[in-house]
Amino acid sequence: MTIIINGKSYEAESGERLIDVARINHAHIGYFCGGNGICQTCYVTVKKGSELLSPISDSEKALLSDTLIKEGTRMACLTTVEKPGTIEIVSTVEQVKEMFEKNPLQLPGYAGKMGWAALVKFPDTMQLQSTRSFDLWQLLSDIIGGIGSALQLVVDALQPACPAKAECKIIGHIDSANTDSQLIEATEPIAKQGAQA
Repeated sequence: MTIIINGKSYEAESGERLIDVARINHAHIGYFCGGNGICQTCYVTVKKGSELLSPISDSEKALLSDTLIKEGTRMACLTTVEKPGTIEIVSTVEQVKEMFEKNPLQLPGYAGKMGWAALVKFPDTMQLQSTRSFDLWQLLSDIIGGIGSALQLVVDALQPACPAKAECKIIGHIDSANTDSQLIEATEPIAKQGAQA
């Protein structure tokens, strides 16, 4: 099945969480807590295919305001792909980026709306989180992996463009599944390296 995240198309399998599809493909979705439903940075708006996703759980209802749910907002770490078809989502991070680039005057209103949505759900969120139990080491590992994935997105965004992928050499990498991550040091066209040799 196909999932379109922020305008780019990827393949997904039944049972996969939206956040896992995003992480595997280095898509621009926030996931600071590593997908444990704590940080609430993985909000996405479902533009198409909501019927192909898992129903909204009680956990999502505790974290998302009624307004956000009506707008098609889901939490990528709590939502799984259930049926074949095409799903299209846009992350909150991407929406903010687009607002900043196209109409930054919308940002204060958007921030106010999201802040109010969080405030309204704060008691439900605190009640939900107080009833959950976590494996501390797994949680820390997931958070470190989430930070590594976020750093990878930043590095990817800052890398100079290469004329063609075949002509580029990547030095080092970040592996979000491995807590011993390495940063990409540079991306250089191979042709330039050959000229210097």
